[in-house]
Amino acid sequence: MAETDNPDAPIVAPRTARFGEGQEGRAARRERGHIAPQRSPGRLVQFLHDVRAEMKRVSWPNLKHVQHQTIITVIAVIFFAVYLFAVDQALSRLIMGLDWVIEKLARLLGLA
Repeated sequence: MAETDNPDAPIVAPRTARFGEGQEGRAARRERGHIAPQRSPGRLVQFLHDVRAEMKRVSWPNLKHVQHQTIITVIAVIFFAVYLFAVDQALSRLIMGLDWVIEKLARLLGLA
């Protein structure tokens, strides 16, 4: 439902606030990125500490797994490149053949 659970409430268009008249606080706008946060050395240190802690929780793939996935990716890219090249060449020859047939028909009918 809209903003109320009352089904008998009138439907009213939301009021559009003019610039600077927002109904939310600075904290909410800061969270959405509309206001640059205040920078302080303590916050930077805390951020770097959090980044380091999060990086310890990441499950990194081993070398063998990365190599295997890279080989699969390269093979897939080569396959699709060859496939798209073949489809492009086939469609190009089809269009050139149709152009040739239309030109011959036009000469036969005396249109060209």
